[in-house]
Amino acid sequence: MSKPWDLRERTLQFAVDVMRFCRTLPKTDEAREIAGQLRRASSSTGAHYAAAQRNKSDDDYINKMSGGIEEADEAMFWFDVLIRSEIAPEKAASPLRKEADELAKIFVSCRSTAIERRERRKALKRKPAPA
Repeated sequence: MSKPWDLRERTLQFAVDVMRFCRTLPKTDEAREIAGQLRRASSSTGAHYAAAQRNKSDDDYINKMSGGIEEADEAMFWFDVLIRSEIAPEKAASPLRKEADELAKIFVSCRSTAIERRERRKALKRKPAPA
């Protein structure tokens, strides 16, 4: 059983849950188009997180987490469109939108920590050695 703080598992489950949700949408042109956008955004959220875990540097990690934030934000946008246009019931879409929002907030926090760590390292490198 996965733990709630296992972000790799959580982002994977988010992508799977969104795919299952998309199967329930009506078979209209607009619903199919939005479903495709939503599937890409939700799966890319996890893909960016997975790539960030194999980072080469602080800058690489920060960049990949930024991509994950953008994709989670995009997923939230598409959920809002589905709800507002009444293509999907709010009751079905809201929990997934909430998960996208929580993932984005977690990624923002991770990115902020990485930025602070990078800046501390840079400051230490600039400090002159004691005489």
